[in-house]
Amino acid sequence: MNAPKVYNVLFLCTGNSARSIMAEAILNAQSAGRFRAYSAGSHAVGTVNPRAIELLQRNHFRTGELRSKSWDEFATPDAPVMDFVFTVCDQAAAEICPVWPGQPISAHWGVADPAAVTGDDEKAHRAFNDAFSVLSRRISLFMCLPIEKLSRLALTQEVQQIGKDQPATV
Repeated sequence: MNAPKVYNVLFLCTGNSARSIMAEAILNAQSAGRFRAYSAGSHAVGTVNPRAIELLQRNHFRTGELRSKSWDEFATPDAPVMDFVFTVCDQAAAEICPVWPGQPISAHWGVADPAAVTGDDEKAHRAFNDAFSVLSRRISLFMCLPIEKLSRLALTQEVQQIGKDQPATV
């Protein structure tokens, strides 16, 4: 009997320091090996936001392997072939992405940038929690999709709808 397919998912953001990093950690932890998540940025800042790390650790997610990296790493011939590519910030969604081998299904799952929130610690903490909650809900919906049973068009419509169903608040 064939082993079930593991789907590769790339979460993109501009800086790859918070939202895409959290999405990578959430999907890898909750998918029971059905998905392999990655994250990258169009202009990666090179460091993961400490608030994102703290939130993930507080929720018992592994963080040791998380790092901010350029999306160029995933556009090389030896990079993993992606099945899905999701942008989680509006700026990355508007940029011209590299050509991804394998023509992955893509969608925009915009989430307000918690790292852009200014003010006191409580306000920043709330912004990160809100972003984490939105990403968690969307990833849960995504993991419930009967991927193997849907046509490419239907699957594309479903993943695009997931980004529209949950408001991006902060």
